Amino acid sequence: MPAELSHLAAFVIGLLSTFHCWGMCGGIVGALSLAIPAPVRRSRRRELMITVCYNLGRIGSYGIAGLLAASAGFLLGAATGTAGHLVLRVLSGLILVFLGLHIGGWFRGLVLVEKAGGRIWRLLQPLGRPFLPMDRPYKAVVIGAIWGWLPCGLVYSVLLWAAASADPVRGASYMLAFGLGTLPGMVAAGWFAGRLPASLHLPLIRQTAGVLLVLLGLAVLFAPHLSAGTQP
Repeated sequence: MPAELSHLAAFVIGLLSTFHCWGMCGGIVGALSLAIPAPVRRSRRRELMITVCYNLGRIGSYGIAGLLAASAGFLLGAATGTAGHLVLRVLSGLILVFLGLHIGGWFRGLVLVEKAGGRIWRLLQPLGRPFLPMDRPYKAVVIGAIWGWLPCGLVYSVLLWAAASADPVRGASYMLAFGLGTLPGMVAAGWFAGRLPASLHLPLIRQTAGVLLVLLGLAVLFAPHLSAGTQP
């Protein structure tokens, strides 16, 4: 199966993660939106540009993380052979299944990861203070790049998938594809600053997204040709 399908799967996982991202990062997005000066917010075009820029910074961090993870996967593969890649693929699939159950409201075990992420974000926040107020695109990119290192179970799952590729370029591109999938939902969260339409929070929509993520996780577990590290 062509590698492009794995990139498509990473993109779809990003799209389906919208509800997880709103739950975990909604407060951060709201805080970042409030960090945009009032004169900038008065121009919807400029506000949108700043919102897009800090999300692009976040996605750039994902790409760097993917490169590092795949480099580690290459070293692991060199030391352990296919066994190491198999372990990474299994862990990635399991995390996707748990995330799907979490988003669907059937499993709450990942709340600890979200709480840890909130604490680490408070530690990372001071690094962005020199770039406040967030009134220029480059400042938004830097702050977004810091945000990209926030611990997240979903990001960790795709990182394991990227690591299993054992190819730094491909690993980076998987993470970039995943990040682009998250872009529409996170830009919307920033645009509405936590005031997204209530219809988007319907349990049926969350459960549908959760089921699809579970199916993707099962595909990673039981269909080796879908894994990042396996060729057709």
